[in-house]
Amino acid sequence: MAALAGGARAEALAIVNARIYPDPQAAAIDAGTVLVRDGRIVEVGTSVTLPDDARVVDADGGVVTAGFWNSHAHVLPLPLREAETRSAAKLDFALRRMFTGKGFTTVFDIASFPSGNAAALRRRIEDGEVTGPALLTVDAPFFPDGGTPSYVQDLLDTLQVPSAEVATAEAARARARDQLEHGADGVKLFIGAIVDDGKGVVVMDATIAKAVVDEAHRRHKPVFAHPTTLAGVEVALEAGVDVLAHTTPTGGPWNDVLAKRLVEADIALTPTLALFEIEVRKDQAPESVVAQVVSVARQQLRAFHQAGGQVLFGTDVGYVDLFETRREFELMADADMDWRAILASLTTTPARRFGQGDRKGRVWAGMDADLVVLASDPADDPTAFADVRHTVRGGALVHSARMAAVPSSRPGVAGP
Repeated sequence: MAALAGGARAEALAIVNARIYPDPQAAAIDAGTVLVRDGRIVEVGTSVTLPDDARVVDADGGVVTAGFWNSHAHVLPLPLREAETRSAAKLDFALRRMFTGKGFTTVFDIASFPSGNAAALRRRIEDGEVTGPALLTVDAPFFPDGGTPSYVQDLLDTLQVPSAEVATAEAARARARDQLEHGADGVKLFIGAIVDDGKGVVVMDATIAKAVVDEAHRRHKPVFAHPTTLAGVEVALEAGVDVLAHTTPTGGPWNDVLAKRLVEADIALTPTLALFEIEVRKDQAPESVVAQVVSVARQQLRAFHQAGGQVLFGTDVGYVDLFETRREFELMADADMDWRAILASLTTTPARRFGQGDRKGRVWAGMDADLVVLASDPADDPTAFADVRHTVRGGALVHSARMAAVPSSRPGVAGP
């Protein structure tokens, strides 16, 4: 796959016989072609002349969209958390299984350990040694004083890493400054931290949260917040965070007033609806309880979306083994997001939100050649976003359902 990533930039790549959705609001281009070269889209249309050196990928009537963003993920599992020392082949496999095989060409890691690991993985991807998505990271998260989440403590003990708790605004500001100066693309606050094996929630002091937000915003970097409760949402509003990493289904429905406040504060939301099913079932709760929690989570997303909020697609993969995306799309559709709104959450909304809207998120000439080929049309069924046939990242074919038939110069890299 490294040969693919390197070679595809030198030659042209053409995706033909496709239904193309240039962006979430544009009309489809039927029987279209997307021509890319040197990592950029060169031409899109129905009368594209292919150069002699073009590598042709037949979409076979499938749908082409811009590459997907996963705006809530973690590079925590092995082998990813050992990015400096693991073989490129093992990292390739893990990244394709978690991300590029699902159409994700850009991923925001919103908390991982040890500190600096995600940046090391990004360097290996950018150097062409490892094939993977464009990777953004917040590096280590910020926990409230006395609020290390109970489900994280064992990992921290295993890795023997320092506590991520911050007790004062000054300490929080200093650590935020240090992480951002060393390449973090944002910061993550556990404003509501679940402790005591899930029996309680410690809420971060608003002055500490505000100190981190101010330091990040001074550098024009986003702040993600894990709110957990409605009290956590209020601290997020007071501190001025940019993205809520989850809804808060244990806190009851969001009314129209709260949804409007979030929208007016320009706070985006990553709903991660399927996560709640997994987490509640993990506690062996009755299915009636699972259904109730998920119903509230859907209601919160529906209220936020109907108020005009910016929704970002995310799965929390890396914390959970949630490689399959179909259920998330199904739940988002059940929350009254149509396929165009879901496509925006995967493409244009995160690209704009994270300052890359001038080059990512649309299938337009001049944009980065990050593309997804789907086997079926999400206009007919939004779960079709999970039917990924091919993924192109920076002009390189990095995943294909037929990847096993594509030769690789790297020993140990197998097809799906």
